[in-house]
Amino acid sequence: MTGVRWRRWAACTALLAGVPVACAAASVEDLVRAYPDALAGFDGANLIWRDGTRMPVSDGRPGKSMAEQLRAGSILDQLRLAYATDAAPPPREDPGRVRNRAFFDKMYGDCRSEQVALVPVIWLPHSWGHAVSFTPVNGAARQLAAVSRELDGLPAEDRKYLYPVGGTYACRAVADTGQRSMHAWGAAIDINPAFSDYWRWHRSGGGVPDYVNRIPLEIVTIFERHGFVWGGRWAHFDTMHFEYRPELLIGPVSGRRR
Repeated sequence: MTGVRWRRWAACTALLAGVPVACAAASVEDLVRAYPDALAGFDGANLIWRDGTRMPVSDGRPGKSMAEQLRAGSILDQLRLAYATDAAPPPREDPGRVRNRAFFDKMYGDCRSEQVALVPVIWLPHSWGHAVSFTPVNGAARQLAAVSRELDGLPAEDRKYLYPVGGTYACRAVADTGQRSMHAWGAAIDINPAFSDYWRWHRSGGGVPDYVNRIPLEIVTIFERHGFVWGGRWAHFDTMHFEYRPELLIGPVSGRRR
């Protein structure tokens, strides 16, 4: 599945429970397929959780700016931008950077209440061999372990980008939005910061600096194959950062994960 699938929804509108909304690059049905242990379905307006909870996917505000979405995004907002694994840099948007806090708090737990379950994953067992903490929910830790095994087979020249890691679980917010990071749900990993680039590190004035990346795409491809999106595909780039977001990659990974 190529990036064409993700772009086919662009520049369109639809009705959701009688409210006009912009079409999403990934559908709500993709979201349900990505998290079958937690989500039972979609009734046209609400996600239906397996415990019976119904959660609206739209906040009725389809015209929010990107800055507003980053600070108060709906579930539809977090699906709206197309994540294309074949897109050439520099990226122009931030697919995956919008996150609806209520959705992820329910999925993984509120870190401020110490509700986030974590298990150890041995990162690069033959090269580094240190345990990192990750959520087992939705099989995320299992997928990270699979990534680790594949990455451990890369040449030493590539493995240097992978350790020591910059971190996994941390109950914190994103610096520029004030909203919760995927690290706060135990569903993100930062690889070796010494070879990474973050847009705020390169900013000398206002706006976003020119795109910079040193991470080999062989590494990125392995992560994406297991349902992780890469911060290097964001205009506000964060090249050390990978987070478990299989709903944005359900086409490319579904054949391997289901």
